[in-house]
Amino acid sequence: MASASGDETLFEEFLAQRGHETDAGWDESYNKKQCPECGGIHETDATECTVCGWSPYS
Repeated sequence: MASASGDETLFEEFLAQRGHETDAGWDESYNKKQCPECGGIHETDATECTVCGWSPYS
């Protein structure tokens, strides 16, 4: 059975081959994460933006 990260990589390759952008992720600002949607600043362990609700996994 493939690992979760392996499945995610295959899925990203599938999307990229069909013209979808797969680089969605946090921007970085100094030692913090910055939401690419609204610019909200978060600690490095954040998994979802508390300002707009954006998540790289949704």
